[in-house]
Amino acid sequence: MTQEQFQNITHTIPHQPGIYKYYNEDSELLYVGKAKDLRKRVSSYFSKTFTSYKTHELVQRIHHLAFTIVDSEQDAFLLENALIKEYQPKFNINLKDDKTYPYIVIKKEPFPRIFLTRRKFNDGSEYLGPFTSSGKVRELISFIKQYIPLRTCKLPLTEANINKGKFKVCLEYHLGNCKGPCEGLQTLQDYNEGIQQMRDMLKGNLSSVVNRYKVQMLDFATNMQFEKAEMVRKKLEHLETYQEKSVVVSKHLTNLDVFSILKDENIAYVNYLMVQGGTIVQTHTVQLEPKLDEPEEEVLAFAIANLRETFNSMSLEVIVPFPVELPDASLVVTIPKAGDKKKLLDLSLKNVNYYKEEIRKKKILHLEGKSDWEKKNVLYELQGYLQMEVAPVHIECFDNSNFQGSFPVSAMVCFKDGMPSNKDYRHYNVKTVAGINDFATMKEVVFRRYRRLTEEGQSLPQLVIIDGGKGQLSSAMEAIKELNLLGQMVVVGLAKNEEEIFFPGDSESKKLPWDSDSLKLIRRIRDEVHRFGITFHRNQRSKGTFKNELETIKGIGKETASALLKMFKSVKNVKLKTEKELADVVGLAKAKLVVAHFNET
Repeated sequence: MTQEQFQNITHTIPHQPGIYKYYNEDSELLYVGKAKDLRKRVSSYFSKTFTSYKTHELVQRIHHLAFTIVDSEQDAFLLENALIKEYQPKFNINLKDDKTYPYIVIKKEPFPRIFLTRRKFNDGSEYLGPFTSSGKVRELISFIKQYIPLRTCKLPLTEANINKGKFKVCLEYHLGNCKGPCEGLQTLQDYNEGIQQMRDMLKGNLSSVVNRYKVQMLDFATNMQFEKAEMVRKKLEHLETYQEKSVVVSKHLTNLDVFSILKDENIAYVNYLMVQGGTIVQTHTVQLEPKLDEPEEEVLAFAIANLRETFNSMSLEVIVPFPVELPDASLVVTIPKAGDKKKLLDLSLKNVNYYKEEIRKKKILHLEGKSDWEKKNVLYELQGYLQMEVAPVHIECFDNSNFQGSFPVSAMVCFKDGMPSNKDYRHYNVKTVAGINDFATMKEVVFRRYRRLTEEGQSLPQLVIIDGGKGQLSSAMEAIKELNLLGQMVVVGLAKNEEEIFFPGDSESKKLPWDSDSLKLIRRIRDEVHRFGITFHRNQRSKGTFKNELETIKGIGKETASALLKMFKSVKNVKLKTEKELADVVGLAKAKLVVAHFNET
């Protein structure tokens, strides 16, 4: 659309707040914007010379436009955000955050269960969150269940079912993890009080839980029940320790949202701290890609709106580093100069700088530089540290995995030019090894891998990493020797946890500089083989490929096997227990069956 063509329609655009949409000749939505005065804002695109190439390119592509009048700037702001989310026009700011966040759901049912989910349903249940880390959510749920007994079973605990005596308490009741509502041993009111305490804990407010335990402890002490009082005192101690670990900013602060921004060329990074009751309960950093050289104020306002909506923030105060126009008149925008709020803003800036630096490091480790030297720099460095004749452009790493002392599998990941080559990943169900034998397992899978590569005439890696240290390395070298491949690739062992590298036959290990990119690349490869192996193992278990060894014992069922594993943690530990120790958990008759089975094997 030329300036002359626009002049023919300018009188049709009102001097009112609203949003405007630009389309190309194929009716593809190019850009959505908001304005206090639609005519003035749209006219500005066709009445000046742009210094920005991107804005000039947008105007050149506009074929026609449309607009929507709204009642206020706030409505325009909200409508603009909604349209950008739905259509993602190519010239609008792009929020690079496509994650699905975890929630804690309080199920709509009698004596509601709580658990983690990433999907929200319109089923009347209460969804708390979302949270930025699933690991943190699991930690929270685990911590909550230590102090607030809540059921984990899926029984339909209706009043009628409980009155008919349809259910019996399970092991969780005897372990003290549940108060037995299934047998009517806990009232719905008492259970719901626990649910409310759980809500308070998720908001960082432990005071209600602490106060309840203090009352309990006093009651037990008054009634001369000193053992129970001591148990409650220990719980109080743990709660107070947990509270100290929380990031408590100030008890004088209430609910706040803190935002900071850092621009770096064509990318902006925005950090968000959610503060409730003076405690930081959420922290999250996102990347945004401004398309039309939008100023920092506009990018930050866009991010604030999206993050507050995503994390369901109800805070009435927003802390920012510079003035930002937000459409919600009820929000207090604060630019602190000193005090606790300034400390919060500084902390947010520290987080956003750290995030940006981590992105930079990842790009280096992913070898995403433009020049060939940049791409190979880390590999050349690793070549020097390991004194290799050639750079390790092809690296393979092996790791063994088992579950509770049973069901071995192995995994191999492949990196080419420092990047994961997913199509070359392999997993192995162990075929020739009986029981758990990491050394024999490693020999088998290394032999199978490189026998196949040689038979198919495929190229061998320059570097092979055996995750597990000297024992597994020696076993891998036996396979290499049997295949007559000695000297054709460098094979090293990576000691568990210590991150020490062993060469075959060497008594001393080699440590790479702790801050070197070479060590970071090796860590990444190790983490990737762990992830790949564990994922495969979980998939196999979920398909029922594995059956717990205890379940293979005649007369031992799934519940008995689960009870033993819950108590002793692994099959290996069960083997080491005496008949009396096993009988304390599953009774004498079944204990004898287990002991007889392991004596035979």
